[in-house]
Amino acid sequence: MIHIGSFVNGKERKGNGRVQQEVRNPYDNTLVGVVDFATLEDLEIAIENAYDTFEHVMKKMPAHQRSAILRKSADLLEARSEDFAQLLCQEAGKPIRDARGEVSRAVQVLRFASEEAKRNDGELIKMDAAIGGEERIGLVKRKPIGVIAAITPFNFPLNLVLHKLAPAVAAGCTVVLKPAEKTPLSAMKLVQLMTEAGLPSGAINVVNGLGAALVPPLVEHRYIKKVTFTGSGTVGFKIQEMARHKKITLELGANSPNIVFPDANLEIAVAGLVKGGFVFAGQACISVQRIYVHRDIYSAFVDAFVSAVQSLNVGDPALETTDVGPLITLEAACRAEAWIQEAVAQGARLLTGGQRQGTLLQPTVLTNVTPEMKVVCEEVFAPIVTILPFETEEEVIAAVNDSPYGLQAGVFTSDINRAFHLFETLEMGGVWINETSTVRHDHYPYGGVKQSGIGLEGVAYAIKEMTEPKFLGIRLV
Repeated sequence: MIHIGSFVNGKERKGNGRVQQEVRNPYDNTLVGVVDFATLEDLEIAIENAYDTFEHVMKKMPAHQRSAILRKSADLLEARSEDFAQLLCQEAGKPIRDARGEVSRAVQVLRFASEEAKRNDGELIKMDAAIGGEERIGLVKRKPIGVIAAITPFNFPLNLVLHKLAPAVAAGCTVVLKPAEKTPLSAMKLVQLMTEAGLPSGAINVVNGLGAALVPPLVEHRYIKKVTFTGSGTVGFKIQEMARHKKITLELGANSPNIVFPDANLEIAVAGLVKGGFVFAGQACISVQRIYVHRDIYSAFVDAFVSAVQSLNVGDPALETTDVGPLITLEAACRAEAWIQEAVAQGARLLTGGQRQGTLLQPTVLTNVTPEMKVVCEEVFAPIVTILPFETEEEVIAAVNDSPYGLQAGVFTSDINRAFHLFETLEMGGVWINETSTVRHDHYPYGGVKQSGIGLEGVAYAIKEMTEPKFLGIRLV
């Protein structure tokens, strides 16, 4: 069993009567660890340490040194990848194969950040493009913004944490991290690893506890210059109100649409959409949720899709053969089950799944659904997929865009003109062609429109969001 507190200025703060919370395996409820929650005093010390470390260490640290720390962190994480994967499996209930994939991506994020730390961070301005600009030189340098508040979710407790920490270190910023209270162990283990790799004490401080207690004073603190949050829209937009004039990045929810046209490779589409809908029990903001299939191939697609879903192995995430593990809590599983039952009561047809045993929910496929059903218009965050028929491009574009969300979409077609047309017309932060909405690589610009978020992640793009441009003009005399 692991016992952690908060990690402030390179040292753990725990004990002394702090509130404790158990971290239990979502699959079998076994005890994985105990967390001592941070006090408001711990939070204040963490923020002040982050500020002092930024002012006196990080913003003066040369790029090659920041790059080397990130590179060594990647090497250490790669060497200990199985330990981290096993911890992700235990604390998040993530199937072990998917947990190994998350660790592999996390290593890659660190290496991307190591490379980006040494890239050009400014530009030369052609001053004589303006009248009166002759005999003048202008340049722009990007400067680290300062202390960043990072608030992360349970579903990717290693990789999504690194999407905030690694760019911050590359930029020369410092961080106060508040990880999800359900999955704090891997975040703490990661920060300790980065400290071992040479990250200065105070560069990253971890405060564990409930969001309701820690987030408002963290976000509103005078030393915090930027807030980066991944989670629900309900919480995210409250954080935006609290942040007021501060810079903010919000990575929020979605009900990701995927479109299958008659000229698509059906085998590739089915395989990808099954994986994209049920990986980590659908607990991803870009998980396949709405599948729109052209009527000409609708029956063939549904038959193939349901057959593939029924072949998935559901159960113990520690087993190498498991495809779908538990939801994060019993409450989450019961909520998803209730949404299925509500949809069926409203006329939806349950083709497979729908049964719950504790935190395990059988992969579920619904047809005969309507746009106003929760399983269609809201974010399910569970192993539930809906399949809807369509006849024309205009019809399906209107259906996809009739949503408050717009994170990523998948389109399956062999028609290059159609592919570009869908790219231009779908109201999304990203569109994949012949790939599902669930795919994300760690170096491209990732972010949503509408209620799916504000700002961008993807290592280079996150670094830009964590820096500010500063202009220098020189008149030649």
